[in-house]
Amino acid sequence: MNFKTIAMATTVLCLGFSAVTAQETPQAKREQMMKQIGGSVGALGAIAKGDKPYDAATVEKSLTTISTNIKAFPDQFPEGSEGNSEAAPAIWQNNADFRAKAAKLGNDADTLLASLPADQAAVQKAVQTLGADCSSCHQTYRMKK
Repeated sequence: MNFKTIAMATTVLCLGFSAVTAQETPQAKREQMMKQIGGSVGALGAIAKGDKPYDAATVEKSLTTISTNIKAFPDQFPEGSEGNSEAAPAIWQNNADFRAKAAKLGNDADTLLASLPADQAAVQKAVQTLGADCSSCHQTYRMKK
């Protein structure tokens, strides 16, 4: 191997490692989790509005994603991870309330999963419940960019 090949391979490996490391930060992890939750709420919203036909598999997958992600979400806010995100300082100042709001969303998603909404009207009611949970938390714990 010549020097250029070795240098190029080393550069590619370092860039790949940097990308993996960046994705492992608490900010990146919680952003990824919230995007998945948002996508799931969006999928449910499309069914609720009639933009997409009712699909039990989509409803179940969306509720499962919301339930799974929100349960792990509060643990993605260790001390020192305040910067470079939309997380409001109130998360660290009133962490018990933040965790309670996340738990409520998780419990509501679990309840909906236990008796899966069976049609568009039921999905509309589910979206109202979940939307209220999301809004309650976002009003206090999310800063607008």
